[in-house]
Amino acid sequence: MSREIDHIDRKILRELQADGRLSNAELSRRVALSPTPCLERVRRLEREGYIQGYRAQLDPHKLGRSVVCFIEVALDRTTPDVFDRFRDAVLDMPEVMECHMITGGLDYLLKVRLADMGEYRRFLGDSLVTLPGVKATHTYVVMEEVKTDNVIPVEDAMPGRR
Repeated sequence: MSREIDHIDRKILRELQADGRLSNAELSRRVALSPTPCLERVRRLEREGYIQGYRAQLDPHKLGRSVVCFIEVALDRTTPDVFDRFRDAVLDMPEVMECHMITGGLDYLLKVRLADMGEYRRFLGDSLVTLPGVKATHTYVVMEEVKTDNVIPVEDAMPGRR
């Protein structure tokens, strides 16, 4: 069971989100807490699921993945089994960075990262349109990435709370 987090927990989350490689000594200094209680708080935040993991942020351009596309997907039927089969197939596609079930006239919005337009054509024709239940797709190719960020605002006053 998760308890409500306080302002020190929020400071810890902000600091670790900015730099997940901080040592416990440096983190405890930045949040004005001694090392042992700081480490205990980090472990509790991990255990309670506030911190889901740590990873390196890679440069997609240096790795040959500079083309970003957003692809709208419409399914032929909106039944639980079609949704499940589509979701399971997308989970196995490394090109798909994000997949969101959405409301409105379409069913899913995908964010994919590819090497070039040739790879996009192969991905679309050989992979995406062959997935279970896919009726139609519509793609938006990103011309310029203005902002790409995974940082979640961690406010001292959480919305809806005092």
